[in-house]
Amino acid sequence: MYNDRTITYNDDHVSLATTDKRVTAEFVTPVNEEGTLFEEYWTDEWEKGEATLHKRDGTYYLHVAVKKEVGSDSSDEETENGVVLGVDLNVDGYLAVTSTGAFFGNADYLNHKRDQYERRRGNLQQAGTRSAHLTIKSIGDRFAQWSADYLHRVSKAIIQEAVENECTAIAFENLKHIRKRISNASKFQQWAFKELQRHVKYKAEEYGIDVDDVSPSYTSQQCSHSECGFTHENNRDGDEFECVKCGKQLHADYNAARNVGWRLVQHWLKSGAERATSQLALKSGTLNANGRFRPTALRS
Repeated sequence: MYNDRTITYNDDHVSLATTDKRVTAEFVTPVNEEGTLFEEYWTDEWEKGEATLHKRDGTYYLHVAVKKEVGSDSSDEETENGVVLGVDLNVDGYLAVTSTGAFFGNADYLNHKRDQYERRRGNLQQAGTRSAHLTIKSIGDRFAQWSADYLHRVSKAIIQEAVENECTAIAFENLKHIRKRISNASKFQQWAFKELQRHVKYKAEEYGIDVDDVSPSYTSQQCSHSECGFTHENNRDGDEFECVKCGKQLHADYNAARNVGWRLVQHWLKSGAERATSQLALKSGTLNANGRFRPTALRS
């Protein structure tokens, strides 16, 4: 994971800090950039921010978060009851992705640290000595503190995103249902999801922000474009989402986060909840309660 101190962007290459020295890597961009997301977002108009480096099938991919200020659309109706921030949680890649396009945490790194701890604990258990037993307890306490701090920082970032976007509610996927969808997830990953939501909930209370959950069914396969909503398993391929019906292309986790938030908006409006007596909107820059479309202010 890189920030403004450990990454430097250039037109055709990037400079990355490593534990040894800085390295320079040239970008491999589309041969024909016309009509691509690269052409749309890799411009001076979008400010480049944090990035995460991934390796897949021997190839390195740099996921870069870019943002720009977007003026409000005067034609939109005033949102009286607030807006919802959708959050998608993941067992790999980014730990949490919001409907505003913010990417937080690194699930792969979290799992890597857990695996390191488990391997060391296993080796110590084989030793069977009193010293080994005491060391197991010590490293267990340190890992528990590190995990709690990591989830605390991610939850704090989610709250900050909600506050900066003046959200009055945060939507997560229901943990009871999500465990069925990610049945291959470890107990540690399921615990991490639970702890992250717990941290967000108690921090949200300080700002008067509601935290609610929705069914996660098909949030990763459904197109979040306001004029589509088509659901199909072929829409998603890894981190990439491209609707086979309307052709909308988004980061897959970003698409899911928008669906999570929009699902809560729909639930509150249909149920006649007190907080949705007038108008409720999804804070993604793409949908509001009356179905209008407007550009998002943050992409990746």
